[in-house]
Amino acid sequence: MSVELNHTIVHARDNRESAEFLAGILGLEVGPAWGPFVPVSTANGVTLDFATAPAGPITCQHYAFLLSEQEFDAAFARILDAGITYYADPQLKLPGEINHHHGGRGVYFLDPAGHGMEMITRPYGSPEQ
Repeated sequence: MSVELNHTIVHARDNRESAEFLAGILGLEVGPAWGPFVPVSTANGVTLDFATAPAGPITCQHYAFLLSEQEFDAAFARILDAGITYYADPQLKLPGEINHHHGGRGVYFLDPAGHGMEMITRPYGSPEQ
């Protein structure tokens, strides 16, 4: 068996709110709660299990999602419709822009807990087209 990432836990202020936020942007389904987790599964079988964190700071994490051009268009339209601030860079210094790295498109935005979310249409290291 090859090694694959199966799931990860994503801390949130409100597990349902954060799961529904991400699923809504990416056009995914929120799964049924399982114990303290609200899951969102991706097409390659990785599940993000959102868990409400205890009081205190949440360490910001980064999650990148590879989308087709059509999926990117749809997700980006949902970002625009929701009035979510987006950026071309992970340092959040280029608001209102997207990037064109590796011959594709990419955008960054924050989820309700402050995690950095990234959508890309070409994997890093892809040859420019």
